[in-house]
Amino acid sequence: MSPLNKSHGRKSITASIAPRDLMVPNARLSQVWTADVITLFPDSFPGVLGESLTGRALNEGKWALSTTDLRLCGQGKHKKVDDTPAGGGAGMVLRADVVGKAIDHVLHQQKIAKPLILLSPRGRVFDQQMANEWIKGAGIILLAGRFEGVDQRVIEHYDIQEVSLGDFVMSGGEIAAQAVIDACVRLLPGVLGNTASIEEESHQNGLLEYPQYTRPTEWNGKMIPDVLLSGNHQKIDEWRRSEAKELTKSRRPDLWAARKAH
Repeated sequence: MSPLNKSHGRKSITASIAPRDLMVPNARLSQVWTADVITLFPDSFPGVLGESLTGRALNEGKWALSTTDLRLCGQGKHKKVDDTPAGGGAGMVLRADVVGKAIDHVLHQQKIAKPLILLSPRGRVFDQQMANEWIKGAGIILLAGRFEGVDQRVIEHYDIQEVSLGDFVMSGGEIAAQAVIDACVRLLPGVLGNTASIEEESHQNGLLEYPQYTRPTEWNGKMIPDVLLSGNHQKIDEWRRSEAKELTKSRRPDLWAARKAH
């Protein structure tokens, strides 16, 4: 394994004395959906992805995670990765030669092409449709931005897709990368275990999810709606559908308008 890369989770389904790179052709995990992350902070991974369902699936080899340390591609004695903006201005910009070297390193290891994505506040807002599309392939390559951003020449040269979590600014792309990976991984076969759960979730069908209830039947004077206790599955489905539509209309008129347009 290259010193630039660090793999997380289970490397091989079968026992082996010598660890194997996630990307080598004869590794049994070479066919699983893999998230490659280029970051200045590789130790921040897997982070929350190592917990609960995604963490269990990672350890079971249902998906794989590999990080590339951008700092190791830095220039000079101090491994410099950034410089001042051309034309002046505040902050620093990730250098084209540094980021390009890291991207080339990751691309060289790929056996199948993957989308190359930069987590950026100016990108297209990430949505469920993207997650559904990205899990159809071999995985994704995520570049976690930092400082004022990445030299534009890199974005254009590699035809990088810029993706944002929303209209706000974060200190870096690592948390955003984990959010994107989580949204994708939970859709992979065998991760959630119940495909019906995915089908009924918010955004999966263009609607927000209906209200959920559980025991106790009465809490603080509030009761579970009678229809949910009726045992009539047709009426329950109708109620849930109606509630999902009303919630979407009132809270996300943009989603409702897009749904009506189709």
